[in-house]
Amino acid sequence: MDVAEELYGDNFIWVKKYVDILATSGVDWGLIGPQEEPRLWQRHILNSAAIHRLIPEGCEVADVGSGAGLPGIPLALLRPDLEITLVEPLLRRSNFLIETVDALHLGDQVHVIRSRAEELDTTFDVVTARAVAGLIKLINWTGKLFIPHGILLALKGQGAEAEVEGCLPELSRRHLAADVLVARAAPGAEITHVTRVREMLLTEVREY
Repeated sequence: MDVAEELYGDNFIWVKKYVDILATSGVDWGLIGPQEEPRLWQRHILNSAAIHRLIPEGCEVADVGSGAGLPGIPLALLRPDLEITLVEPLLRRSNFLIETVDALHLGDQVHVIRSRAEELDTTFDVVTARAVAGLIKLINWTGKLFIPHGILLALKGQGAEAEVEGCLPELSRRHLAADVLVARAAPGAEITHVTRVREMLLTEVREY
C-alpha cells in the first residue's frame, strides 16, 4: 500500500475507495474472488498501473473485457490525461462498472460501453486487456480498434514470451509486430509482463 500511496499522491484516497469497492461489492457481485482481498493492491492495482508509462499523453484508451475495471480504472486514477472507455459485454459487470465510475466521480474521464470488442465501430490510440484471451484470439477481437495506428497492451503472465514466439508466423502474416515488456508501476512493485502489439513497419516484414 505504501508504494501505491506514493505513486498516486493526491488521488490515493480514490484508489483506496476503489479497493474498498472491489473488496466488498466486487466480491458480492462475483467479480473478485474472496481469496483475492489480501492481494488487491499488489496483484490488481499495481499490476494494472504498471503500464502507465507505456501510454503516451492524451491518448484515447479502450479497456476491453474490463470486468471489475482492471486495468482501466487504476489507469484513470493515475493518468487524468487519458480518456478511457471500459468495454464489457456482460450486463452484471457493466452495471458494476457504471456504479463504480459514478462512485469514484470519474464520469468525465471514463465511459462504460456494454459491448463485445469486435462489435465496436471506432478506433483508439491504445487498447488494453488483462487476462482476457490468448494473443491471436485477442487480436481477432480487438484488431480493428487499434490497427493501423494504435497499439495493443495485453497484460500477461510469465509465459508471454513463449506465447509470442508461438504466434510469430500468424503475426507476420498479418503484418503485426509483438514484443514483451517487463514493467513496474513503481520501484518496490512486482513486475508485470506486457505484450505490446502494433502494425509492422515495411522494413520489419519477414517471412516464416
